[in-house]
Amino acid sequence: MQDIYTSLIRPLLFAIPGAGPEWLHQQTLRSLAWMTRPGPNEATANQPSVYQTWLQQAYTLADPRLQQSLWQLKFDNPVGLAAGFDKDGVGLRAWAALGFGFAELGTITLHPQLGNPRPRLFRLPADGAALNRMGFNNQGAAALAAHLQRIHSPVAVPIPVGINLGKSKVTPLEQAAADYQNSFKLLKDWGDYFVVNVSSPNTPGLRSLQATDQLAAIVDAIQQVNPGQKPLLVKISPDLDWQAIAAIVRLATDYDLAGLIATNTTVRRSDLKTRILQPTGQPVANEAGGLSGAPLRSRSTEVIRFIWQQTQGQLPIIGVGGIFSAEDAWEKITAGAALVQVYTGWIYEGPGMIRRILSGLLQS
Repeated sequence: MQDIYTSLIRPLLFAIPGAGPEWLHQQTLRSLAWMTRPGPNEATANQPSVYQTWLQQAYTLADPRLQQSLWQLKFDNPVGLAAGFDKDGVGLRAWAALGFGFAELGTITLHPQLGNPRPRLFRLPADGAALNRMGFNNQGAAALAAHLQRIHSPVAVPIPVGINLGKSKVTPLEQAAADYQNSFKLLKDWGDYFVVNVSSPNTPGLRSLQATDQLAAIVDAIQQVNPGQKPLLVKISPDLDWQAIAAIVRLATDYDLAGLIATNTTVRRSDLKTRILQPTGQPVANEAGGLSGAPLRSRSTEVIRFIWQQTQGQLPIIGVGGIFSAEDAWEKITAGAALVQVYTGWIYEGPGMIRRILSGLLQS
């Protein structure tokens, strides 16, 4: 399956005339939503479709050795879908059938927003990378809450679902804490865990919220309305220095956070091989935005290892960045990650990637 996808299907998809990366991304989500749409009546509304059953048979791998419990949640396997791929939960019914052990939706903002002008998503195939400046395009927290209320059931969504929260672009930085708090209040009944995203490079000023005084205000505001103590994590940037990361680790300990996600995309551009030019003559690699995929692999693993050492393994870490294979996933797990997430690797490696990673982990 890997050879067919990478040698034939992926090149054909990437070469569709006029079909940029974002168009293909949207078509993928729409196709998955159609394939896993609910039945036409109440009796079949939460039953898997024929296509959903086929996906499950083709792409899942179940083994008790892959299971684990974290935050009183059961994960059938440690490989999840990272935030950014399915912001509004359009394909939520499909992710378990494609082999994922959990899925993280978002980034979601309190107010609906269109995101940045297009084009805003680019491929760097020679680097196994993607570059995006999407700008938190999503339908807003209220719309996601309504969507999850319609479809949520143990049958329709049998895996833990995380919700990644960001600041609305229209909200001033000084009102960020209230913005995050109000998103959480709308969604707290529908997420199994929540993530404070203050590390995207694509919302003006957002990364300044990683400063511990700013971040503490956001965490405190959410915890004030979190009586059920849904697990709360913070997603950090790979571009922070060790001192700044250590400060966030201390904050996570002080506020008894459930964990950290390491890492978001990077604004660094070093040793990139892709030489594709935009129609303007601008190299794709020089476009503004966050870089994900293989170039991020080593740095994200370094950050995971640093956090683990700082906490002696007492703070759960979700590792993300550059995972394409079982070896990549195992590298992050041995560095200290309890769970891992994929996004860019899945685009390049295809739907069989999760099963291959899980098979490889069983042999590790």
